[in-house]
Amino acid sequence: MTRRRAQRAGRLIQEEISKIIQRELKDPRIGFVTITGVDVTDDLRYAKVFITVLKREERERTLEGLEHAKGFIRREIGQRIKMKFTPEIEFRFDETIERGAHIEEVIRKIKEKEK
Repeated sequence: MTRRRAQRAGRLIQEEISKIIQRELKDPRIGFVTITGVDVTDDLRYAKVFITVLKREERERTLEGLEHAKGFIRREIGQRIKMKFTPEIEFRFDETIERGAHIEEVIRKIKEKEK
């Protein structure tokens, strides 16, 4: 039961963080960011927020801006989602899209060699 609760909390947190970034953060370092997922621990105290950034060269600046706004984001989450504890937030880049593109490229090269 606790894992389902953590997953449900993760979805709510993902939705709220997306709204906060889109509507309320005015930091010029934060470009076009997509929240791809949130992994919350079973005790709901920690949340890993996975992001992708449209332009690869803006990744570090975006992460810097999000880290700077982490306190504000956490406070907003605490006000919007009624939870006993507001989880500590950690932003991470979601590498799955890049890995998928790399795998597709490798497969394409293998198929070209077979011809």
